[in-house]
Amino acid sequence: MRTRWLAAAGCLVAAAVLTACGGGSSGGSSSSSGGGAKTLTIYSSLPLQGALGVPTKALVEGAKLALEQSGGKAGKFKIKYVSLDDSTAQASNWTPEAASANARKAAQDKSTAVYIGEFNSGASEVTIPILNEAGVPQISPANTLVGLTSSDPGHAPGEPEKYYPTGKRTFARIVPRDTIQGAALATLMKQDGCTKVAMTNDKEVYGQGLANNTKLAAKPQGLDVVANDAVDPKAPNYRSLAQKDKGLGADCFLFAGTSANNAVQLYKDFGAQIPNLKMYGGDGVANAAVTDPKQGGVPTSLDSRLQLTVATLAPSDYPQAGKEFFKSFTQKYGVKSPDPYAIYGYEAMSLALDAIKRSGDGTQANILKAIYSTKNRQSVLGTYSIDKNGDTTLTDYGAYGVKNGQLTFEKTIKAKTSG
Repeated sequence: MRTRWLAAAGCLVAAAVLTACGGGSSGGSSSSSGGGAKTLTIYSSLPLQGALGVPTKALVEGAKLALEQSGGKAGKFKIKYVSLDDSTAQASNWTPEAASANARKAAQDKSTAVYIGEFNSGASEVTIPILNEAGVPQISPANTLVGLTSSDPGHAPGEPEKYYPTGKRTFARIVPRDTIQGAALATLMKQDGCTKVAMTNDKEVYGQGLANNTKLAAKPQGLDVVANDAVDPKAPNYRSLAQKDKGLGADCFLFAGTSANNAVQLYKDFGAQIPNLKMYGGDGVANAAVTDPKQGGVPTSLDSRLQLTVATLAPSDYPQAGKEFFKSFTQKYGVKSPDPYAIYGYEAMSLALDAIKRSGDGTQANILKAIYSTKNRQSVLGTYSIDKNGDTTLTDYGAYGVKNGQLTFEKTIKAKTSG
């Protein structure tokens, strides 16, 4: 997806002129301060307003922590961090205009080293081509849409080639794509005894993609998908839709979309109209904006009926680095149970810093090569590599329940994809 959710204490601002390298073989650029030290800029682009502001705040805080722990440096380079907002107050969600403006800003900045974003897959459909033409390396901490990197089942015509006008890949992600999340959701529903599944999606590319991939994975599991309705995110309620699906015999319900697109109302209405209905969602709704009634989430009466998937491990299964992250994050921000996207913000920044260091010269071309040559990286998420398409080799998904408004890890799902 999207996104989990920066001005860092270690950020340093350079005032000197940088040498532009454009999209040629020489890659990116850097600047020299009076003392000869070079400063590079890492941008992030995330929806910081509306319901998605909950997970993205945690994502930003995770990124800031990683930069702070690095001393504000990546190898010999000083790092300036710039957090950009791809949402607007009016929309309370990301907009194509804001996303494209952010990408252009980073593309035109000669000091840009890495662009962390987007949170929403639809936003990356907008920004990847802009950054690709400029040669800017991009790392997403949240996007799961299959077609951004792959022609696996669930991709749309022209994907992924249409996002890379230069013919060279510049986008990588540290979350598994939706062929994997869809299979995890289908596996979870099968394990829970579902037989007939009603799905809705929010009309965005992430929601439509997740719904399609879940449907593809459901058939081999013996699940009957009785509906896959695109809903109006601005509708006052969905009671009639829930009644329609009740008539179809639905015993389970999946919303494929984000918390910003009326997820809470959907869960409330379906939960009220169909007694004992088991309800599910992907990583786009696995945040406090949906789970915590104090932040506008579902009532606690629905907690026992709601399960969500996120590409995270059981707390006990994280490597030592991951356990240290949670400890440090809690100490710094006073949060006992960090949003799942906090660790993805931390790792996105950590990978960016590591790639800059491994690049040697800090040029965009060599930073990009370093990202794509990431092999067996021992990270807070576990050990992973970035493949030739820009995908992570991590595949495990965690199933989360909700207790008293808080996400609670239940089990790890290992599922085979449909393609």
